[in-house]
Amino acid sequence: MGVNKRSIEYRKAHDYIMSMRPAFRKEALFSDESENYRTPMEPKAGDKVTIRFRTQRNNVDNVFLIDSESKTARAMNLVESNKDFDYYGVNVHLGTETFRYYFEIVTGHFHCYYDTHGASYEPREQFSFRIVPGFSTPDWAKGAIIYQIYVDRFYNGDKSNDVETAEYYYIGDVSVKVDDWDKPPACMGVREFYGGDLQGIMDKLDYLQDLGVEVLYLNPIFVSPSNHKYDSQDYDYVDPHYGVIVNDGGNLLAPGDNCNAHATKYIKRVTDKENLEASNQLFIKLVEEIHKRGMKIILDGVFNHCGSFNKWMDREQIYENQEGYEKGAYISADSPYRSFFHFYDQNQWPYNPAYDGWWAHDTLPKLNYEESPELYEYILNVARKWVSPPFNADGWRLDVAADLGHSNEFNHKFWKDFRNAVKEANPNAIILAEHYGDPRGWLQGDEWDTIMNYDAFMEPLTWFLTGMEKHSDDFRGDLLGNADFFESTMKTHMASMLQPSLETSMNELSNHDHSRFLTRTNHQVGRVNYLGSEAAERNVNKAVLREAVVMQMTWPGAPTIYYGDEAGVCGFTDPDNRRTYPWGKEDRELIAFHKDMIAIHKKYRVLTSGSLKFLVKAYQGLSYARFSKNEQIIVAINNSEEAMQMEIPVWEAGVSRSPDCQLLQLLCTHNEGYTVRPCYYTAVGGYLDIQLPAYGAVVLWHKD
Repeated sequence: MGVNKRSIEYRKAHDYIMSMRPAFRKEALFSDESENYRTPMEPKAGDKVTIRFRTQRNNVDNVFLIDSESKTARAMNLVESNKDFDYYGVNVHLGTETFRYYFEIVTGHFHCYYDTHGASYEPREQFSFRIVPGFSTPDWAKGAIIYQIYVDRFYNGDKSNDVETAEYYYIGDVSVKVDDWDKPPACMGVREFYGGDLQGIMDKLDYLQDLGVEVLYLNPIFVSPSNHKYDSQDYDYVDPHYGVIVNDGGNLLAPGDNCNAHATKYIKRVTDKENLEASNQLFIKLVEEIHKRGMKIILDGVFNHCGSFNKWMDREQIYENQEGYEKGAYISADSPYRSFFHFYDQNQWPYNPAYDGWWAHDTLPKLNYEESPELYEYILNVARKWVSPPFNADGWRLDVAADLGHSNEFNHKFWKDFRNAVKEANPNAIILAEHYGDPRGWLQGDEWDTIMNYDAFMEPLTWFLTGMEKHSDDFRGDLLGNADFFESTMKTHMASMLQPSLETSMNELSNHDHSRFLTRTNHQVGRVNYLGSEAAERNVNKAVLREAVVMQMTWPGAPTIYYGDEAGVCGFTDPDNRRTYPWGKEDRELIAFHKDMIAIHKKYRVLTSGSLKFLVKAYQGLSYARFSKNEQIIVAINNSEEAMQMEIPVWEAGVSRSPDCQLLQLLCTHNEGYTVRPCYYTAVGGYLDIQLPAYGAVVLWHKD
């Protein structure tokens, strides 16, 4: 068989060119779903979308975009180059269905693939990038600074509406008015009230605005007998104990009396329409003041279950003899609300206790949507009402959202209808769900906007920096400082979210359901009922909290501060995490630190919409970048008690490889405190050699 001389000459020329080419740099490969690599980032059906991919300059032969469904390949064109990188692009015309894709990179005989988890030697369709035509989230929520308020524990602005001791009976004892603001909550503190209210929030708006807060998220504010208010009594009205009591009167319960039909003071306060309307008016006033300041407000919606005090059930006989109220389903078989609940025994009326409770709790009747079109529409109207004039809330946080209904199929149907109702009433409202586990089924663009970000933020960050489980129920030394586990966990769970969901996800360190982050830094496993509240404050490490805040304020999503975290509040999990805000006893340095980190987050747009790339992983050490084509933020973390030397390949984020590229230090925190004093670090040839202080973090900035 003859030899093709032309082919041999071609091969020789190709081999010569390849020998002159820089070694293949897998680290240079990059794309994501951000606006840097997809334009527009939130396209509609029928739109043309430009998708980009980055390689090292003169380093590859071809880049292909692979359609995950059809497996067809589209050649990408070299559209831009600088001295370090080549950028390839291709236009895709969207239909109405989700478009999934990944990349194939070819250099000589070498092929590799790139998806949401990075480069690989085999295609992984399950990690494809995704575009859902028509799905967008409100711009105001992308990267917004959110402040969560557990209303009863924030500030008492109106002492005339305080819950009184023995005002009513609730889960085994009477309500308790706590006179000592600084007292830690009791172990069974669900019926303790410290007096925080909407007027208290109004009084502290200057403080919140000065801190840099952009959005308030309030735990439930509707009528309810508990201080947490996740057992709604009336979805139509703000609780007068948080609002305004215009008409007061009636009696407290006599000693030993546990019948709420005799709690006439409570009945007067929560059923009198003037009290209820005045409380709603105060909420309207609060929202107007919040909006006047350019801020937003999110309400907590508890639609899976209500409370046994609820006017539809009325097990406590609060409404039974009140004018203007129908008989509750517990009271009468003829109640218009009977279908709102599932009763196991159809022959026990009057006063039928045989109803379905969420997780078998008879104080939390499960709402029975499948058998009640009236309930279904009522709750959709509640959803519309509070995001519409005159209330004008800016969205809903949805409690235990995946539990609603009695089947997964019905649950998805309900949230689709809920989304349509809310978005028709207020297209700019956010729909944010509490969810544990994979949220992908609800984040397809037609149900929730985003989630409380446990799996892709709170948990991995807590394990990495403290080794603690988020309830303080376990310590894992193998996960403390384990940067490989942190990266793999983050990448896996972040890939469950579309970019619009990721940029609005609620990134918390603490909240009302888990221990305070500052307490987790002491590595004390346990709960308040047997360790005591003082144990939550012993041997805490504020430097580790500052590391966490640096990461919170530089990570994709909406940084969410649980009231008092910024002031040094400690606490084990519920109820100890619900301590009062320490007005007059705040940790001023921690507050100042939060203000400085919030200011950095708000100043640099790459921290809202920039790409994310891991740069260094080491035991107790981590570095990552948030970047666009011309601007980079470099974050480096040392979570050990000794100084750490770290060489960071900042070129991977686009920092110039010039011999003396300067990066500006925006903030440095360490074991002794922190500083925002500016100084410069020099990167040589695209690498930054830096010594990080013990329990330290630095935030560096560079712009071409």
